[in-house]
Amino acid sequence: MRRTIFVTTKYKKDLKRLAKRGNNLDKLDSIVEFLVHDISLPPQNLDHLLTGNWKNHMECHIEPDWLLIYKKVEKDLILTRTGTHTDLFL
Repeated sequence: MRRTIFVTTKYKKDLKRLAKRGNNLDKLDSIVEFLVHDISLPPQNLDHLLTGNWKNHMECHIEPDWLLIYKKVEKDLILTRTGTHTDLFL
């Protein structure tokens, strides 16, 4: 099953910021491919459920300080935010 991808406005802004910083967006694309096909991420991506304000969202690491916050709803994959810990949590 292939999930349908939806992105938030903040996610689009996050992508622009990462591109300006010179991040390799191919790394993000490969993680999204795993998620869209419901393939488990490798352990180094530290995929886990969030709590608090981010309840019902998942977070994984693209790099040690580059995160992806997403949510799976029925047959959809919602890409919510991406960036550094500082970008997302401060």
